[in-house]
Amino acid sequence: MRLIPTLAVVLLLNVSALLADEGHHHALSEQEVGSVHFTTSCSKAVQTSFQRAVALLHSFQYEQARAAFNDISRQDPQCAMAQWGVAMSHYHGLWHSGDLAAGREALHRAQQTASRNTATTPRERSYIDALSEIYKEDGKDEYAHAQACEQKLAALQASYPDDTEASIFHALMLDVTAPKTDKTFANQRKCGEILEPIFAKQPNHPGVAHYIIHCYDSPALAEKGLGAARKYATIAPASAHANHMPSHLFTRVGSWDESIHSNLRSAELARDAEATSSNGEARDQRLHAMDYLEYAYLQSGRVSDARSVLDQMNALPPVSGLTLTGDYARAAVPARYDVELGKWEDAARLRPIADSVPWAQAITWMAVGLGAAHSNDRTRASEAERNLASLRDAAQSKSPYWSNQIEVQHREVAAWIAQASNKPDDALAGMRSAVELEESMDKDAVTPGAVVPARELLAQLLQAQGRPQDSFVEYETVLKTAPNRFNALWGAASTAESTGNTSTASTYFRKLIGIGVGAERPELETARKKVGVVARN
Repeated sequence: MRLIPTLAVVLLLNVSALLADEGHHHALSEQEVGSVHFTTSCSKAVQTSFQRAVALLHSFQYEQARAAFNDISRQDPQCAMAQWGVAMSHYHGLWHSGDLAAGREALHRAQQTASRNTATTPRERSYIDALSEIYKEDGKDEYAHAQACEQKLAALQASYPDDTEASIFHALMLDVTAPKTDKTFANQRKCGEILEPIFAKQPNHPGVAHYIIHCYDSPALAEKGLGAARKYATIAPASAHANHMPSHLFTRVGSWDESIHSNLRSAELARDAEATSSNGEARDQRLHAMDYLEYAYLQSGRVSDARSVLDQMNALPPVSGLTLTGDYARAAVPARYDVELGKWEDAARLRPIADSVPWAQAITWMAVGLGAAHSNDRTRASEAERNLASLRDAAQSKSPYWSNQIEVQHREVAAWIAQASNKPDDALAGMRSAVELEESMDKDAVTPGAVVPARELLAQLLQAQGRPQDSFVEYETVLKTAPNRFNALWGAASTAESTGNTSTASTYFRKLIGIGVGAERPELETARKKVGVVARN
């Protein structure tokens, strides 16, 4: 039996009780959403509500924040910053979603109100001006607009050094504009340099903890953010996203129990929020948590729990308004389940969600291609390869980043088709090119990671070709950037044993046992027998 830590149970019960008592509409307190100090020229009557709305915004509780800002605007029609808040709630920079048309309208209202109300301060006008860059209709792309916004927020931060909110929002935009191909993580490091001193002074600020996690969401930086990760859910226990976010870093360091606890709480809070949600935002949050939960269950050998997540997701009633966040999870969860467990015939039968974006459909076709190649269904495998090529091309004009991610999947499927066609050299060349392309980019915030790392597929390919020593090297490399992945630990242990390196094999068998739970994965039973360890439930 697994026990959720007492603190987590207490927080979840308290939050659930509060929400139930007030029918989801009670005025959230600082103890539930965190503490924010954002000075405005708005009436004193709305100041407390404004702080609360900004706190919700910092936890990406966009729908709730939008409702709060709109309520403030009704109470104080001269408050330009209320409509700034509404416009901010429509911009989802890290998720590349949101309603730009609605945000543009709110931004226009903020500008009009500011022009009429002479009490609107120059600082407030600077916030509105910075956000206007996001909503410009000048033919430039989303990234160019985000860069322009970041530069204006940098100027705002410099002009008002005592305004920590300016610093915090600037730090977020540094992460939004960080190039996915910059493996020095320059923007993310600068983000951390801004936020860490603020976190020391404002340990209950939701945005500071949240954005530290985002900025350190990489293998090179994850350890630096664990303090914020373990604090964030206690800062904003009423937020589904605040409960989920720590799992970004728990995933990076392979702390599966912590990730599971985070996402169980997040999924429950998001489920409760669906009762009053008027669009797909609450469902997006729920599905996002379920994807991370599925990943953690699979990496710790909890097969029945992983199956339960998949079954729950498939049983959810449809909702409109899902974004990439929800679409990605809907595709990733079944693909992860089949591919991680080697259920190749099941993987080959998966069907893509037709109304989703190309890069969500590509996840399914990748799983189909791998499953068909492994189960010797050449026709279905070739169909998957062709569809991946088409989706790659369709994505190019919309997002070169996602087009390249699809190309990684295309190369992976082509490599395993070559392996099934007795072309081992072509298979290795194709898989190595997939590894090179995948590792030139970092993952998107929407996912805990690839369904399976390209390098792990390379290790499996080498193992299938009877090259255990070469395979072992690749498995070890996977574990440097994706620690405690179940199949990589098992692969490292089994290939080390194949080469006669029993000491190293024993080390990896023990690591596998350390993260593995129960007896549902036969690999765990084998590992325990090798080292004489009793199962952990």
